[in-house]
Amino acid sequence: MLCSNGFQIRSIIHTIRLHGQTNGEDMKGIKSKNHSIDDYIYSFSKDVQKQLRTIRNAISEQASEAEEKISYQMPTFYLNGNLVHFAAHKNHIGFYPTPGAIKYFKKKLTKYKTSKGAIQFPMEEPLPITLIKQIVRYRVAEAKLKSRKKKG
Repeated sequence: MLCSNGFQIRSIIHTIRLHGQTNGEDMKGIKSKNHSIDDYIYSFSKDVQKQLRTIRNAISEQASEAEEKISYQMPTFYLNGNLVHFAAHKNHIGFYPTPGAIKYFKKKLTKYKTSKGAIQFPMEEPLPITLIKQIVRYRVAEAKLKSRKKKG
């Protein structure tokens, strides 16, 4: 994949890795240049890549109709609007399913740090794949309902 200046993104990331920077948090400016979810995932260490692929696959299984893209500099699944986002941070994987989904699953999320629109899954713990899939199914249902209301 080429950037506007003609350099291949993977080459840029590889060069940065050779100089000891393997965590996306250390790669100032590179995250914003990711053109695909693959590029985003590739910009992190192997351990983080594994978690990012796991959450991506879980989302993909439940939202097969959704389009993958980068939005707000994060991997995003889009279905009649932004469905969910996810991102790697220093100590957690952030999952952004909208405030309504967080409110709906509030009782199941007590183990995790949450805010109005975000859930933090600690890096050192396995991702709660079943819960992530439930949240994504909920968001898909919301998106489809929204689409039906628009068509009216």
